[in-house]
Amino acid sequence: MELFANTQLGCSIPELAEFYANCSVTKGVVTTEVGGKKIRVDAPKLGEILGVPTTGFDVYVREDKTVLGQARLLALSQKLSQQTGLQTSHSVKKGDMSSLQQLIFLFVIKNIIPRVQGCNMADAMHQCFIDLIDREEQINLPAIMIRHIARIANTSKEYDLGYGFLLTRVFESFGSSCRRKWGSKQ
Repeated sequence: MELFANTQLGCSIPELAEFYANCSVTKGVVTTEVGGKKIRVDAPKLGEILGVPTTGFDVYVREDKTVLGQARLLALSQKLSQQTGLQTSHSVKKGDMSSLQQLIFLFVIKNIIPRVQGCNMADAMHQCFIDLIDREEQINLPAIMIRHIARIANTSKEYDLGYGFLLTRVFESFGSSCRRKWGSKQ
């Protein structure tokens, strides 16, 4: 959790915008340029930089829900919505979840799969991560980050510039210093 606890860590929006504007993801490798420094990372390198393991659940469920199976998707919807009589899986409103599940949901949409503010529905992928965290199962954060970055970088849809806190460590490990940290007055 130390990785997410430092509120002084974080780069300014210009660095994040530059990262995403120059970003491409091919076969699990992120290539970009920030502050004139070329950056190339895969999941093992990203894990090394962030100091987190690269083992555990690494499926980007948004790409392939079949990996969970219909029975598992239904069980997740039933568990999180607290409606055991559901017949089909569906997104679950944050307000229908228990307090602990709501807290985990907020952690997921802010750190694991960053979403724009106002997200109050847990889709299959959110439900999967909420359940994994609730059951204390390992998540391969670097692999998930790379898949999510690929989704953000390769679409015309508007996305929040996610992973600012985590990408700061990546930028700095490649020698690109960030101009302004969140919370500083420069």
